[in-house]
Amino acid sequence: MSRVKETSDSLSHPVVETPHIRIAPEKRATLDYVALAVATCGVGFMPVAPGTWGSAVGVGVFAALVWGFGLALSSAATNGVLSNASESAAQAAFTSLLLIIIFATSLAGTWAATRCEKLLARKDPGAVVVDEVAGQLITFLFVPWSMAGRLWPVVVGFLAFRVFDIWKPYPIRRLESLESGLGVMADDVLAGAYAATLLSLLISIYLIL
Repeated sequence: MSRVKETSDSLSHPVVETPHIRIAPEKRATLDYVALAVATCGVGFMPVAPGTWGSAVGVGVFAALVWGFGLALSSAATNGVLSNASESAAQAAFTSLLLIIIFATSLAGTWAATRCEKLLARKDPGAVVVDEVAGQLITFLFVPWSMAGRLWPVVVGFLAFRVFDIWKPYPIRRLESLESGLGVMADDVLAGAYAATLLSLLISIYLIL
């Protein structure tokens, strides 16, 4: 059964199409299966809303990062390594770690999506959700460390990214015309940037009030 991610592609056809040259399972190499694992993130073949499931994986990665970083900070504070004056350093370290994860996910996702387009004979296959993972992580890029453990920024960030990813306001859809995996990743990266801007604005208003 063909899976279509919940995007506005159902209302407006994709900018580019991929020739239908499908690689049969018996002809797939080991790297093909690695690419499928990276691209689908374990949830890409869900029968309903694979894109939303991909975003949920992004939320899970962010939550794991917050939890792990919090443990590291607690350990550092217990050992006297961290003081109150180091809060800015903690923020910088947390943001840097998130950036590294986003960069690695985007690079791996571009490679995997390029390979999967040939495997599945489709432009931006519905099963490829690593782009949603990267976009969702970008959404949380400007969340202050002091707010990272709160529920509402995570929920709002999740919903904001889903809206921008499905709606695809200009010029998000145009980025789909980029070649292969770059086009798969780029539109979600920009959707994540839009969502990050909105979330940052809402957090700023919250902190001011």
